[in-house]
Amino acid sequence: MPSGALSPDAGSANSGITGLITASTAPTPPTQRLLRAGANLVGAGSAALFSYSFLQFYLETHRPIGIIFFTQQTLVALAFLVRRPARMVTHRLDDWLLAFAGTFIGVLSRPTGAHLAWGVWAGAALQLVGATIAVTCILTLGRSFGFAAADRGVVTRGAYTIVRHPMYSSYLLLGSGYVLQSLSVWNSAILVIGTVCNGGRALAEERLLANNTDYLAYRRRVRRRIVPGVW
Repeated sequence: MPSGALSPDAGSANSGITGLITASTAPTPPTQRLLRAGANLVGAGSAALFSYSFLQFYLETHRPIGIIFFTQQTLVALAFLVRRPARMVTHRLDDWLLAFAGTFIGVLSRPTGAHLAWGVWAGAALQLVGATIAVTCILTLGRSFGFAAADRGVVTRGAYTIVRHPMYSSYLLLGSGYVLQSLSVWNSAILVIGTVCNGGRALAEERLLANNTDYLAYRRRVRRRIVPGVW
């Protein structure tokens, strides 16, 4: 489950920014490698579990969206295993909480509420578009894929030419599609909370890169974060 615009990660930021792990405060190299490998394995394992569940969903229902989500989560698992080490990672607890909430809160959605015919079809279409964007973002990010705010290089091609955090755009579409299919106050609240969390992630990533000249130039070219023409 990925993060947004940068990887969520980008360029080289000021090593003196408070609340970030820098070279001067990082653990010894062997410890750092061990922690990084453990985090990557946990991320890959979590994505693999989601991938398996979507494969089972497809085999039981034969709905194409199942294969799309299976592909997405498989790519996420692979991305965790091959991503490059971050030059800088946020050490702020709130940034990590936003990342976890923005990524996983969707599992609290429930298939209850109103199932209007037009909502089911419209929701499926939104989910298809959202999943396609997510897959495209993962492929574009490649080894710059990340979870919480970190610096793995600025990515400016593909969907990143339209908004700075297209992965979070895909989350918004996926969540909106689910709400249309299972319309309820609970699911709507989950969507709002998840969207706010991902907006917070975008701001956290941009704070980390506040002194990165490459990112500042990119931000001037691409003005919106998540929703084209809005924010």
